[in-house]
Amino acid sequence: MPPNPNELSFPSDFLWGAATAAHQTEGNNVNSDWWAREHALGSTLPETSGDACDSYHRYGEEIRLLADLGFDTYRFSVEWARIEPERGFVSRAAIDHYRRMVAACHEAGLTPMVTLHHFTNPRWFADLGGWQAPEAADRFARFTEAALPIVADGVEWVCTINEPNGVAGAIGGANLNLPNHVYALPDAQVSETLVQAHRRSRDVLTALPGVKSGWAIATQAFQPEPGCEEIAHTYGHPREDFFLEAARGDDFIGVQAYTRTVIGPDGPRPPREGVETTQMGWEYYPPAVGDGIRNAWKLTDGVPVIVTENGIGTADDTRRIAYTAGALTAVHQAMADGIDVRGYLHWSALDNYEWGSFRPTFGLIAVDRETFARTPKPSAHWLGQVAKTGRLTLDAAP
Repeated sequence: MPPNPNELSFPSDFLWGAATAAHQTEGNNVNSDWWAREHALGSTLPETSGDACDSYHRYGEEIRLLADLGFDTYRFSVEWARIEPERGFVSRAAIDHYRRMVAACHEAGLTPMVTLHHFTNPRWFADLGGWQAPEAADRFARFTEAALPIVADGVEWVCTINEPNGVAGAIGGANLNLPNHVYALPDAQVSETLVQAHRRSRDVLTALPGVKSGWAIATQAFQPEPGCEEIAHTYGHPREDFFLEAARGDDFIGVQAYTRTVIGPDGPRPPREGVETTQMGWEYYPPAVGDGIRNAWKLTDGVPVIVTENGIGTADDTRRIAYTAGALTAVHQAMADGIDVRGYLHWSALDNYEWGSFRPTFGLIAVDRETFARTPKPSAHWLGQVAKTGRLTLDAAP
């Protein structure tokens, strides 16, 4: 029988999963700098994280749901502020909690991918200057040492730092009140510090021979208009390329993609009038992940790629399915062109706290704000079936 032109096949060892972050799902992360920001006098954030999804207690339910749906990988982060709530004090109880999460993944048949840092810091770290402090890389290396028992329990994939370009971009008054289509300019000193922290963390992780480590970069699919190539390079290098270049020699590079950035003579342009946008105000543009993969592959000199985040904030689940089908088509095309892509992890497993608000819904699984009941959406069943079969039937997506 000839191959179905409307069906794309993925390798049998391709990783299929979904991702979450601790502060966005666990709840009551009271020792975190983000919790302090949420509750600060005069805070402009519309909502606080509060109980979030109560995943600190209910992680087993979402792990079982993902496995039952057909996924084989779960990416989650550990919370530095729980593991080291005060400088030099390591909580054995918190370490054991995350070890139980790893064990729950194995029991359910899921491959755990552990992220060590996903945006939030302990309050004490922030009070000492955070990533601007000269000792920041040393402190992160010591935290990695404290977290080794978690990833020693059969964790193959470890992401040191999630979106360091976003972490560095969050520092500095010049990035306040930016329009939605402009990505924050990372602080150059903090960018260098994060590279050192990443490398120091990877050095610590070499104590565990089975671990593969890398970091995950927010890719922005820069697309220059004719004649604007140099403008795009000047804009894009400190915001993306610098961090990809720093991943040369890593075990993998995480690509995180949501939309594209069109660069005109005056820099990034907002979405054109009349185009479809998401709840975040971003242009609906599924091929962005393919652009991110290609740029990562080129600038890392061929480090294997994992799509560690890709998704869409929408209340219309049929658009989530359509977006994901388009994104997976771009992933498959990159693989057909010879790029080593090892897996696809959807953002997010759960509707969660999106850094100031619960309004954007990125999840494959809905979470009731009162009862915390988890309800898989049609997109979860659809993508789970793709994961189980390793085949994407294009004419079956809305």
